[in-house]
Amino acid sequence: MKRKRDKIKKLSGTIDIVIKISKILPKSFYISLLKFVRHHDNYLAMFIRYICLKNCAKSCGNNVAVFPGVYLHRIHFLDIGDNVSIHPMCYIDASGGVEIGNDVSIAHNSTIISEEHRYSNLDLNIRDQGCILKPTTIHNNVWIGAGCRILAGSIINSGSIVAAGAVVKNEIQSNLIVGGIPAKTIKERKML
Repeated sequence: MKRKRDKIKKLSGTIDIVIKISKILPKSFYISLLKFVRHHDNYLAMFIRYICLKNCAKSCGNNVAVFPGVYLHRIHFLDIGDNVSIHPMCYIDASGGVEIGNDVSIAHNSTIISEEHRYSNLDLNIRDQGCILKPTTIHNNVWIGAGCRILAGSIINSGSIVAAGAVVKNEIQSNLIVGGIPAKTIKERKML
């Protein structure tokens, strides 16, 4: 059975031409288009979402698949590498900067954020204290399981797996499998 990645490689020349031609339109057009095709579930809509990312994200690699129902906010602060898949119902807010490396898979219903509320002043409502921007980084070769929450300032190093439902708040070292709330090491991935 042929993989979709093989089909993409075969069409890469055509894709590159379409991307170059698409640069003539303003970013605001692509932001609107991205919202319009957010819930469409077909290959054309997925290709349009990819074109929108190529034109609006801080950087966007090749072979990036954004499935239907994904909410991307402040994408001009979003860096995405090659061979990244973001599955349905994910929410990514790149206000403080989000970097996603190469070969990353983000399973459905996951959240990645890069800002958090200030709350230290007891004399003010929390909602009136503003937010702190903290860059969030996901390095290469990471699998984020279904329903994960990657909070502001988190760093997930290469080769790690975040188990379904985990909440990540700090740094996850390379080649670990983590899970739980807050995420803790389950085991280390080792060479066979």
